[in-house]
Amino acid sequence: MGRLSLAEILGEKGIVKLLLGNEAVARGAIEAGIDVAAGYPGTPSTEIIEALIPAAKELGFYVEWSTNEKVALEVALGAAISGLRGLAVMKHVGLNVAADTFMSIGYTGVRGGLVIVSADDPNCHSSQSEQDNRIYGMHAYIPVIEPYAPQEAKDATIYAFDLSEKYSTAIMLRLTTRISHTRGPVVFGDLRRRRTKGNFIKDPSRWVLLPVFSRKLHVKALERISSIAKEFSNFPLNKIVQMNSSDAGIIASGVAYGYVMDALNMLNLRDKVSVLKLATPYPIPNDLIISFLKKLKRVLIVEELEPVVELQVKDLVVREGISVEIKGKEYVPRVLELNYVKVAKAIAEFLGLQFIPPRVEEENLPPRPPVFCPGCPHRATYYIIKRAVASEKVNAVYLGDIGCYTLGVNPPFRATDTSYCMGSSIGLSMGIFRATDQFPIATIGDSTFFHAGIPALINSIYNRSGILVVVFDNLITAMTGFQPHPGTGVSALGQKARTIAIEDIAKAIGVNFVKVIDPYNINESVKIMREAIAFVLKNKEPAVVVSSRECALRAYRRILKSGKSIKRYFIDENVCTKCLTCINTFACPAIMIKDNKVVINSDLCIGCGVCKQVCPYNAIKEVA
Repeated sequence: MGRLSLAEILGEKGIVKLLLGNEAVARGAIEAGIDVAAGYPGTPSTEIIEALIPAAKELGFYVEWSTNEKVALEVALGAAISGLRGLAVMKHVGLNVAADTFMSIGYTGVRGGLVIVSADDPNCHSSQSEQDNRIYGMHAYIPVIEPYAPQEAKDATIYAFDLSEKYSTAIMLRLTTRISHTRGPVVFGDLRRRRTKGNFIKDPSRWVLLPVFSRKLHVKALERISSIAKEFSNFPLNKIVQMNSSDAGIIASGVAYGYVMDALNMLNLRDKVSVLKLATPYPIPNDLIISFLKKLKRVLIVEELEPVVELQVKDLVVREGISVEIKGKEYVPRVLELNYVKVAKAIAEFLGLQFIPPRVEEENLPPRPPVFCPGCPHRATYYIIKRAVASEKVNAVYLGDIGCYTLGVNPPFRATDTSYCMGSSIGLSMGIFRATDQFPIATIGDSTFFHAGIPALINSIYNRSGILVVVFDNLITAMTGFQPHPGTGVSALGQKARTIAIEDIAKAIGVNFVKVIDPYNINESVKIMREAIAFVLKNKEPAVVVSSRECALRAYRRILKSGKSIKRYFIDENVCTKCLTCINTFACPAIMIKDNKVVINSDLCIGCGVCKQVCPYNAIKEVA
């Protein structure tokens, strides 16, 4: 299914729609009267802003794709301290980028409403870590709400805005991949009227975090959290689902609640174990939990990843002197995402029952790792880099970044030796330059360059580091679904915007060697890449090569829509020597071996023509 239409996201009260959890959050924000929303694309969070965009045009609220998550949070915060409702959206690792601002918000609070969506990614489906951002909430004194299904995600968003305004605090809405990308029925509610304009009221003792003010604000933050903990005992999404005569109970937080109920059904224990459903992992609802624990002798806490709830409950038990045994990560895995089988195993072990997991027949299928699409300019760019490196005979280390181009780690290129986080490639390159005699090459995407690459590039000029920076510019934020960025010339709302050229930035900050190549022009590009390497070796200062060509998927769709024909290529078997250069060094998935012949699959080929330049025997020809 594609993105939500305007009619779908703005449906009338009472209708039921099958929505992604992310889309449900967007609908909740609209029902809450959102004024300003900002985010940076990142799976599994992207669909929230995408769903808000058509509604923003209709209802008049503001939505943007920001250059990074810190900026997005500050845009939403600016609205919230002016008395409006702001929404900041990011994936879990994006909160690392925004952490400086996030921590300060815990002290200052807000005047309007501020909801910060952190879409966590247990199992690392599309991320470099499984970090549990509920811990960030604890660290910053920012309450965390964690829904377990799409309907609850919508409701939780509305509650979050209301609580934010009531207590003058930001609220973190913590999602996980299975909530963000699960579809479920969602009942639509009323659309609130949004405010027209806010008003920032000057108050340095609150908004200016000088030490003399921060010390007092710290005390207020603790008092605020204590009050919210009391409120959470009556929070509608926290409830004792079932209480029976057994001495055993389960506290399930967020998505784990669904797994617990499924597991109890599987174990035929649905009516034999007491269950407390928790949607507020920080601060925990002390009074509600105490009333639950006092009727039990042993309790298992089920939550994904870190023991956030478990540690708070254990602390509560000691402080209140409650005689109950608390277990959690002794039985529930601390890594990867949960499912009902893992949870059933944990419950059975906790209760001393035998459990035989259902047998799942594994299909004997070959692995299919992701690859560059046919015609992807990144494939050509890596081919160009490798040829230039071989010609210049340098011992290259390839410092990678986050984007489609991270696939350069795979054969045949093997041109990604590191990949830590957004923008890390350039900084790491400078460290390699200082520490070794190897030749560091930073590979970074266009959106990532705007996100986090510019400060590091400035540092490379200031501290004169001999590095080559190759910017993989496919003119869009492709990996997350073709979102615009400052180099695209269009805003999130589809309005014309200033186009900021990467090469102009590089020149403006003092890079002396800046060249733009078209990766579809192999020989000319290899020549320029070799010049860049020679420049770095000679001058011991950075060089920047921007490899610019539109994402092949977008280009292909654009050509088809225009009604133009796609160029087609074939391999002349009378000329082909089966040297397999096209497969072993270029690896376009449209080229394959069939009936002992090297052929081009016309259904996959998009007509880029790069393979024609790669073939050393001129066996690849354009179809007349």
